[in-house]
Amino acid sequence: MDLEFISIGENSLLSASRLIALVGPDSAPVRRLIQEARDRGVLVDCSRGGKTRSVLIMDSDHVILSALDPSEIEAELKKIK
Repeated sequence: MDLEFISIGENSLLSASRLIALVGPDSAPVRRLIQEARDRGVLVDCSRGGKTRSVLIMDSDHVILSALDPSEIEAELKKIK
């Protein structure tokens, strides 16, 4: 099993093989997901105070916030394919 990492901005890397979903933060269900993750202590904010543009859902049940646009993260994923 190869560990391949992608950049999610602000000097943060993520294991691509552990990523389940990549979504935008604007819908009500995603905002609820973020709040529930915050309440459970599994929210990781990698935006470093910037605007959250992407929400990454991991197989470990963690929810990760990124300041990169989903299309930028998608491009990072395509680089490793």
